[in-house]
Amino acid sequence: MDAAPVDRWMLPGELARAAEAGTGGGPAGRTPRDWIVDVAFFLGALVVGVVLFHATVVDDVYGLPTWLRVTDPVIGMVLCLALWWRRRFPVALGVLAAVAVAVSNSATGAALVLMFSLALHRGWSPALPLVAALATLLGIPYVVTYIVSDDPYSPFVVIVLLWLLVMTAGLAVRARRRLVLVLRERADQARVEYEARLRDSRREERARIAREMHDTLAHRISLLSVHAGALEYRTEQAEAGSAPPLTAGEVHDAVGVMRGNATRALEELREVLQVLRPPDADDHPAEAPQPTVDQLPDLLAEARRSGQRVDATLRGDLTALRPRLQHTVYRLVQEGLTNARKHAPGAGVEVLVDVDADVVVQIVNPVAVGVTGTEIPGARAGLVGLGERVALHGGELTREIVDGRFRLLARIPWAS
Repeated sequence: MDAAPVDRWMLPGELARAAEAGTGGGPAGRTPRDWIVDVAFFLGALVVGVVLFHATVVDDVYGLPTWLRVTDPVIGMVLCLALWWRRRFPVALGVLAAVAVAVSNSATGAALVLMFSLALHRGWSPALPLVAALATLLGIPYVVTYIVSDDPYSPFVVIVLLWLLVMTAGLAVRARRRLVLVLRERADQARVEYEARLRDSRREERARIAREMHDTLAHRISLLSVHAGALEYRTEQAEAGSAPPLTAGEVHDAVGVMRGNATRALEELREVLQVLRPPDADDHPAEAPQPTVDQLPDLLAEARRSGQRVDATLRGDLTALRPRLQHTVYRLVQEGLTNARKHAPGAGVEVLVDVDADVVVQIVNPVAVGVTGTEIPGARAGLVGLGERVALHGGELTREIVDGRFRLLARIPWAS
């Protein structure tokens, strides 16, 4: 999903930089909102300076000496111009304001703005109370010499309150900006974690699809191989004269079974691959239902029709199992029959599915000649996938060769 556009002109530069960093934008300089604020602060400080200049210097209320009356507006104008660099050098300009306001009434407005900027951009750092204290102490000689009236404490109370007011305002704005930045960082972190979970989910889904494709196709293709091999063997025997030739009906039946298994293999493959189609496709059908224990008799009958000798025992209430667990049981039996058909063709297979305290699935078949205990038949992708399926239910899958017989045993807790 594309990121929503950011109204950059309405944001302070600090927030605009954070917003554009998340959308791939470049570094943000002074935004239109910053220009508006800077112009407003400059004009406001200038107006305050002009008013105080007329009220104190032009009207000569305090009887200032000539050098102070000359330097007062100059210092005030310099401090007003310094406002344009208040974001880059907040501490240095804060010290400059503390010095300037000690001898210039015209610099009062600009000094208040610079103290606000110091609190905003540096927070409650040692520089903030130090600069405020410095401005207060440096202003004592001026106040005592020219301003003190019958109440000598009132000017100092007003000065301290002004510093506290602008410092509190700056800290409040800073806290709000910090909160916005923290919330954005958390949102970015949540997005990164979501993308990581999404990648993991996709990886798990690909693994699940691979298991489904293996379980489905291996079973069907092994049936095709058995029937094709039987047809080939009977044809060779007929050509050698050691067996009567196949009748048209026998050939028709064998080819029909092969065609039916090929058709079902394609249908099952299409069902599995449906999950790979885009979810917003108009003709995207619902995911096909997974096989359950109700289809075990059909699976066993199909194996017997292919010539496989299967002795099956199904005990307990299999239909009481959860759907996912039923699907796992079905795949265990299917994979066991497929492995026996591939690695021990013609041998009898014993299948046991028992639902009691645990769900037990066991498939036993003779080991093909030449296979040792370290060469367990079928210990490839199919059995690895089955092990993952069983582990998801909290169970355990073992495979071993005992007395020349290969045993695949799965034990899954009933309460899993």
